[in-house]
Amino acid sequence: MFDSIREILRNTLQLGQRADQLTPESPLLGAIPEFDSMAVVTVLTMVEEEFGIEIEDDEVFADVFETVGALADFVAVRVDS
Repeated sequence: MFDSIREILRNTLQLGQRADQLTPESPLLGAIPEFDSMAVVTVLTMVEEEFGIEIEDDEVFADVFETVGALADFVAVRVDS
């Protein structure tokens, strides 16, 4: 799941080779300049399309975007349910 999320971030944020440095502990909000409020919406849309899931607005909190691993865990729970 982590690798898929990293690729979504690479493509959505146009991180290029910088995405290779992302680890599960890498912070997102406030740490990656490209990761703004519009990017959050785009990333969620890409996640929904990639995994065939629907994410409701009331499921999304700031802690989901604290780290790459937190985002991957959030998606994994939705994919498995």
